[in-house]
Amino acid sequence: MNAKKIDRQPILVPVDFSSHSKPALLKACELAECTGDPLLVLHVVHDPAEMPGYYGQVTKKKKLLRIQDLARESFDEFMKTTAAENPDVKKLKKAEDMLVLGLPVSRIIEVAKKRNASMVVMGSQGRTGLAHVLLGSKAEQLVRLAPLPVMIVKENTNKKAADK
Repeated sequence: MNAKKIDRQPILVPVDFSSHSKPALLKACELAECTGDPLLVLHVVHDPAEMPGYYGQVTKKKKLLRIQDLARESFDEFMKTTAAENPDVKKLKKAEDMLVLGLPVSRIIEVAKKRNASMVVMGSQGRTGLAHVLLGSKAEQLVRLAPLPVMIVKENTNKKAADK
């Protein structure tokens, strides 16, 4: 009997480099270890039409850098730092990363569909009240609109308080 190779569906992890992204990424690594699924770490560069695609970065050469280039540098640093802080997490070293341009929720759903993701694991700040109403919640929008399971991971504030 011939065994067929099973193509594993990736666990999609959108990150924005905030303190909420790391716990979500680490939880996704934990899930991926259990399921054997690969990780796809995604950053969406939000570049609305009214915003220029170039940002000035103060450097010795005083040059303009494309927003995507700055985002790529931040993304690489985020992944490198997270891996260095968690050397025992093997899935971090094997994770694929992807940088796309657009509106975050729409692009997350688009990538999830295109890559046939098994689920999305996303960090959330958990804003409430007026801040939530004014700023909205990408996590909440994703939960409502995504055609696949979405896990929202909150930063463990109890652990942070105990570490102090």
